[in-house]
Amino acid sequence: MSSAPTTPAEYWDKYKPHRGEAPQQRPAADRFTWTAPSGMGPGAEILGTSKTALDLGPADGENAAYLARSGVTVTAVDLSPVQVDRARRFWHDLPNLEFVHAEACVFLDQDVRLWDAIYSTWGAVWFTDPDQLFPRIRRHLTPGGTFAFSHREPIAGQYGIQQLGGKWLEGRETELTVMRWQHAPEQWSDLLKRHGFADVQADVVPAPDGALGTLLVTARAA
Repeated sequence: MSSAPTTPAEYWDKYKPHRGEAPQQRPAADRFTWTAPSGMGPGAEILGTSKTALDLGPADGENAAYLARSGVTVTAVDLSPVQVDRARRFWHDLPNLEFVHAEACVFLDQDVRLWDAIYSTWGAVWFTDPDQLFPRIRRHLTPGGTFAFSHREPIAGQYGIQQLGGKWLEGRETELTVMRWQHAPEQWSDLLKRHGFADVQADVVPAPDGALGTLLVTARAA
């Protein structure tokens, strides 16, 4: 029987699998990072003095935990039940941090809260149709709130909806095509302005050794 994923949630269940028999150690969460490799470029200061934040696609929850330790009340939403369970185990001792198992658009349709900041680091914003997601994010930001996200710098000409490669699945036969939406800085700027955002800034944070960098985008709720 094939162990290949057949739904998007199952695909992300296999991300960053635990190795060995010893209990998995939680990340340090001593820095907020937007980039891969981590530790380059700006940190949580991009989100300003937000008191509440929504993380879309937190995986192991390291960035969400960093904010929670800094006094921010954080809700983190992930499509994968495996990722959510692991993040809850890692950060159960942080009272102002909750992890929710849900698809991003469905969650935003059902939840009534507003957040000072909504962000995604190589997460759900990269893997969700922006024409569906951005209006929902806009409705859930406080006036003047910050929307910020990052994804891998796209290769020139590989813009719009693209099929995701899966090297981290270690050669498994996949039965599922996972798509991602990636754009050049000016394309993201146009999309955000069309959906009611202002003060858009989109820049590439270079990676060392000439590798692809990280595209980092910030905007404000107009």
